[in-house]
Amino acid sequence: YSAGYYSYKWAEVLSADAYYAIVDEGIFGSQLAQNYKEIVLAKGGSQSMQELFVEMMGRECETKHLLRLNGINE
Repeated sequence: YSAGYYSYKWAEVLSADAYYAIVDEGIFGSQLAQNYKEIVLAKGGSQSMQELFVEMMGRECETKHLLRLNGINE
């Protein structure tokens, strides 16, 4: 059970980071949104999500956005 929970929570960390990066940049005409389409959606499961995330964002993920998503401010 704990391994499954960890994988769901890690997916939530990645999605919250990408979501807030795109929202903060502005969703219309966003380069990150275009990167998501061209990098993540186009490549699908051919690479690990961690690798695709770094390629899309140009950095490692940050957990602070998961806290923001849950209303916990640093």
